[in-house]
Amino acid sequence: MTSPQNDPAPQPPAAGHSHGHTHSHGPAAPVSRHLRKVIAAVLIPFATAVVVGLIAFWPGGVPDHERTGVGFDRQTHDGKVVQVDKVDCADVNAAQVPPTGDTSTPSGREAVNEQEGECAKATIEVTSGNDKGRKFVEVVQPDAPRQLKEGQGVVVAYAPDAPRDLQYSVTDVDRKIPMALLAAIFALAVVAVGRLRGVMALVALVVSFAVLTLFILPAILQGSNPLVVAVIGASAIMLAALYLCHGVTARTSVAVVGTLISLLLIGLLGSLFIGWASLSGNTDDNTGLIHGLYPDIDMSGLLLAGVIIGSLGVLDDVTVTQTSAVWELHQADPQMGWKGLYRAGIRIGRDHIASVVNTLVLAYAGAALPLLLLFSIAQSSVGTVANSELVAEEIVRTLVGSIGLVASVPVTTVLAALVVSADRPGRGGAQAATAAPARSGRGRRRRKG
Repeated sequence: MTSPQNDPAPQPPAAGHSHGHTHSHGPAAPVSRHLRKVIAAVLIPFATAVVVGLIAFWPGGVPDHERTGVGFDRQTHDGKVVQVDKVDCADVNAAQVPPTGDTSTPSGREAVNEQEGECAKATIEVTSGNDKGRKFVEVVQPDAPRQLKEGQGVVVAYAPDAPRDLQYSVTDVDRKIPMALLAAIFALAVVAVGRLRGVMALVALVVSFAVLTLFILPAILQGSNPLVVAVIGASAIMLAALYLCHGVTARTSVAVVGTLISLLLIGLLGSLFIGWASLSGNTDDNTGLIHGLYPDIDMSGLLLAGVIIGSLGVLDDVTVTQTSAVWELHQADPQMGWKGLYRAGIRIGRDHIASVVNTLVLAYAGAALPLLLLFSIAQSSVGTVANSELVAEEIVRTLVGSIGLVASVPVTTVLAALVVSADRPGRGGAQAATAAPARSGRGRRRRKG
């Protein structure tokens, strides 16, 4: 074996040599051909099954239905506020004050408030659709959370069966410009910092949204099993996102396998506890409307599909980080066995577990904050709050996802340790065995001994 003193300082890989290792801050070092074949034997059938599943369950579009005019299920067009006049609320409101003058109830107080003060009488012009150019009047209460301003863009709902004067109403404000600007700033920031890797991350994001909107959602509406559709769609998103962002390497492939195992665990636990806790998945106006429009949809299955898809993004981060950590540990000390790599990697993973679990819990708690506030106002006990289906759904979603995240750390770490430690000198690791100790005094002492 060549002594460290005779090793050339920078040792570039020989031309045509497919097994040279790079420095720890460079691209992932390739593994032996044998390991690549083993990984391919696992991932190629999996990727083929995902493609077959996409083809078999491809919905071909969202099924048509007759609009109900309720909630989001309304025809909408663009509009613009062309004029706003201040008027006396008593002249334009039809609300009636209770004959007794009782204002102790919320409805009574609201009726009194609607008879007092200065209201806004907004003239709205429809700017899209068959009735483009048509105008109507919208009265805005002084205490309404959404006030209209002249020149403001709005979204108007259209009810064709209503009387002509009541066919149009303002349902929301137009936020397209600020949302598009924010998205552009986000994309520029990602590309400026991530460069080519950032560009590929944006491409992966587009692919993820495409799978979600073109496959997962329409397939569920067509009546396909939500769990099966979610597993196929999440697998497609996972393959595209990981390989686009991190390259087609053994390191990425190990992260894919670790993510897949964790997703399967989340699916099994979610199915068990959603059924055991009798969670219907139909807990608010939106899910009720979905069930009313498409009664054949399995709402509890839809809940489980949401758990799987919601956990995928954090799982990708954990598995890629753990795999990269093990790979870098191996490049720093190629003589370390798989047990040593696992112990070192799991120490890194423990810090990661603490942060991602807290992140997931706070994310779900933040989304359910208005609901938790209502329970606090009602002075409900912790047991009562946790037992309600609305909160129980979030608890199951959080805990099942967190269990999957925790499990992904040892699973991915042991897979990465086994794969990278099997790449011994003579099968693609010869350069690492010579070059790495040359960068470490401790490594030189170990080799001399």
